Amino acid sequence: MLFHYLDVNAQQAGGESVIKGRIIEDSSGEPVPYASAALVEVEASQRVMGAVADIDGKFQIGNVKPGAYQLKVSFVGYSTFESGLIEVAENQRSIDLGTIKLASADIALEEVVVVGQRDLIEEKVDRTIYNAEHDRTLLGGDASDVLRRVPMLSVDMDGNVSMRGSSNILVLIDGKQSAIVASNVSDALKQIPAEEIKTVEVITSPSAKYDAEGTGGVINIVTKKSNLQGMSLNINSTAGWRASNLGLNASLKTGKMGFTLGGFGRAGYNILGSFANEQWITHGDGNTLHVLQRATTQTNQLFGRYNFGWDYEIDTHNFLMASVGFGLRNRSSHQDGLLTDTYLGDDLLASVLRDVEISNLSNNMDVSFNYTKTFEQKGKEFSASTLYSVNNLTDNFINSLYLGTFDDIASRIRNNNLGRNEEFTLQLDYINPLGGSNGPLLEYGAKTILRRAESDFTYFRAEGPEGPYEVIDDLALSNEFSYHQNVTAGYFTFMSNFLTDYTFKGGLRYEYTHINADFGNAESTADITSYGILVPSMNLSRKLENGNMIKMAYNRRVQRPFLNFLNPNINAANPQQISQGNPFLDPELTDNYEMSYSTYLLGSSFNVTGYMRNTTGSIQPVRTVMDDDVIFTTFENIGGEKAYGLSLFTNVNVSNKFSLSGSVDSYFARLENGLTDPMYAASNSGFVLSGRARASYQLENNWQLEAFGFARGRQVQLQGSAGSLAIYNLNINKQFNDKKGSIGFGIENFLTREFTMRNELITPTILQQSTVGLQNMSFKINFNYRLGKLSTDSRKKQRGVTNDDIKGSGDSDATVN
Repeated sequence: MLFHYLDVNAQQAGGESVIKGRIIEDSSGEPVPYASAALVEVEASQRVMGAVADIDGKFQIGNVKPGAYQLKVSFVGYSTFESGLIEVAENQRSIDLGTIKLASADIALEEVVVVGQRDLIEEKVDRTIYNAEHDRTLLGGDASDVLRRVPMLSVDMDGNVSMRGSSNILVLIDGKQSAIVASNVSDALKQIPAEEIKTVEVITSPSAKYDAEGTGGVINIVTKKSNLQGMSLNINSTAGWRASNLGLNASLKTGKMGFTLGGFGRAGYNILGSFANEQWITHGDGNTLHVLQRATTQTNQLFGRYNFGWDYEIDTHNFLMASVGFGLRNRSSHQDGLLTDTYLGDDLLASVLRDVEISNLSNNMDVSFNYTKTFEQKGKEFSASTLYSVNNLTDNFINSLYLGTFDDIASRIRNNNLGRNEEFTLQLDYINPLGGSNGPLLEYGAKTILRRAESDFTYFRAEGPEGPYEVIDDLALSNEFSYHQNVTAGYFTFMSNFLTDYTFKGGLRYEYTHINADFGNAESTADITSYGILVPSMNLSRKLENGNMIKMAYNRRVQRPFLNFLNPNINAANPQQISQGNPFLDPELTDNYEMSYSTYLLGSSFNVTGYMRNTTGSIQPVRTVMDDDVIFTTFENIGGEKAYGLSLFTNVNVSNKFSLSGSVDSYFARLENGLTDPMYAASNSGFVLSGRARASYQLENNWQLEAFGFARGRQVQLQGSAGSLAIYNLNINKQFNDKKGSIGFGIENFLTREFTMRNELITPTILQQSTVGLQNMSFKINFNYRLGKLSTDSRKKQRGVTNDDIKGSGDSDATVN
């Protein structure tokens, strides 16, 4: 086929031309954003230049010299389009290819051939998307490993997540939040295998459709869901030096009904490390007490997640979906030989030896049922979703104190801390297009969340190594705490294109929160005021030439405290550093402003974003000294927190075989509690810098080599700083048997025997420096194999509950459980 062009303009200086067009899906007519368009010189049979389509499927290739070319358009899941001969003459300035249609490619797992590689990072109007399914270094890891590779996110060695320096974020899984995510984000992430994650969406400026919670933004982890016909079984496993896992996932889709059944288990063993703490406490008489602690540590853990799903297509416009999921997390850690030396000047006042054993256990269940109705008008949709979620928690410790000779145990202290998070959610959403496919869009809905959190904590004491435990009769140490939180919300959003290249999305959300809390073994109740919040959001974007885009956004967010910040149980596993939650915390409010620019060049993407965040009533850890020279940590609503930041990231396709990606995030933070008394007034400020880099090279015979590294500088806190860290790995993978299976080898942190994090605390009366070490050098072998044959069937959408409204323990300072 020979293309003929009527769009012939005046001559361009240098005789160079521009080739443009629009890429759409053949069956639906929808644009195919980020499809790859490559221009191949016919005579040399090699690619000379290319472009990536924007969100409307439009692309433009500039600086094309006269000659004969062929255009190839590709995207994962579609058959490659190859044009006929394109002849560019000396006098042709602009060549419009018009509409190019891509046909969906049927997928047979025994025969699949992927043409081209979708960009690892995509930039859309309201979010940044990381395509984890294309990162082979993630085999054998979990969700926390995936999030370390995502721009704007930071994950420490314990799996605590922050976005642009803020740990007050919402983490959703397939658009839903369960009780386990609310209770402990880091542990929830460890239950999700990296192989099951399709993409990670980072939403820094959420619209009014999302819950108002999460000052830092929203992270949505999208797992691999299949609208395929047929039956399949996937087996994946990893055997490693310090961790191993085994996963099985099966699916059956026949006609209008589908079933999925899956399970994944992950074990970590013999994870060795160290702990050191040095603190100086200044008394009113000028004397300084010096405490020195050190211990060796060992951790073992077992995680598992199991699920069963069902979906049914009633007819063309009505769909049902239900699922049941179970998860467990068992983690035991030991501090062996915790030696505490106390000095006054050069005099040793006391030397105490302890062994500490901590058990952190949980099990959770999620049950959801969703109904979706579509209409003849394209894009019009109504959905009703329900979610019941429960998470049972056990966070116990045993502290064994040795006699002065360090030979025999003198006494033991035990703390049983049982918790339970339970919630029920009902959500209604309606999407109403007010015009055609490019017309205005109105969304509105309502939601209610009924939450109940409980904590039953008790302290026991026993004499000697085998004496019976007896309850310590003290309401501060043994009590029950109940916290009820009901949130009712309504929202609407409006999105419209205007002036050809502009898109506006704005909305308003109102949430009313009713709270009731009480102590089971006390006459008084906790008097916590209910409150209502009005939350606006605005997003504005403009499309520029060559797929470039500029965006501006503003939103207001709220962060409610939850059980890990409220729990009044006293955590005294280390008697020199005890912590306790605060049941009387208020929510924190944040105003977010940001502007970003993204561009695409020859298949590579670049983005720069500047932002400002202003938080009032920020929830921060506050440390004071108790009468017995013990450092006491609780949480308070401090005066304010401000952050000014800049983030840069890029994904560069050097060739068809070699790609590079990386990002740098930097922000200046200032925190102050607004107090004037010099003994209690606190403020701190400083820069925080982090970055990540990834390289991938496709070798011959289906071998692939990939490397990844991540580093984060120290983090500014109100009364000090949290230490820096670095993580890196190298992987090689081989696909076999027509790509149905793969085997890989990886090594992590192989240049350093032990990583350390150094934290610092500074107040008028306290100077503390603590170090946590972790021997995380490891080697792993990955194996993955797929059985079965599936073909595409993209007939429906699935919706579900999105609970995104509580402050969980993604905060690295959340020491209270």
